[in-house]
Amino acid sequence: QVQLVESGGGLVQPGGSLRLSCAASGSIFRMNVMGWYRQVPGKQRELVATISNSGDTNYADSVKGRFTISSDNAKNTVYLQMNSLKPEDTAVYYCNARGRRAGIVIADFNSWGQGTQVSVSS
Repeated sequence: QVQLVESGGGLVQPGGSLRLSCAASGSIFRMNVMGWYRQVPGKQRELVATISNSGDTNYADSVKGRFTISSDNAKNTVYLQMNSLKPEDTAVYYCNARGRRAGIVIADFNSWGQGTQVSVSS
């Protein structure tokens, strides 16, 4: 099993900043991609940003230029620096990790964190 623990959510005023962290633990053979998704009630979960183990990044158009994803491969940890936050960024943010897990048989994993609330309001 691969577990993800997120931290860093909270309430911030428009224009403010927050930094999310997500640490993966467990029997990880190889981490391929880590990323962040977000969801608001009544809507589908949407991609925010991803980063591969080689450092390739992908961002949703709505966050380009404001959010930065980074990772520490040695710690299997991913970060999301969120600047110039807007009320429409309000959502539950979920960490995701995909890769290969060790065990009797090496197998794929696709794990999700429990989610952390980000609220942007004056």
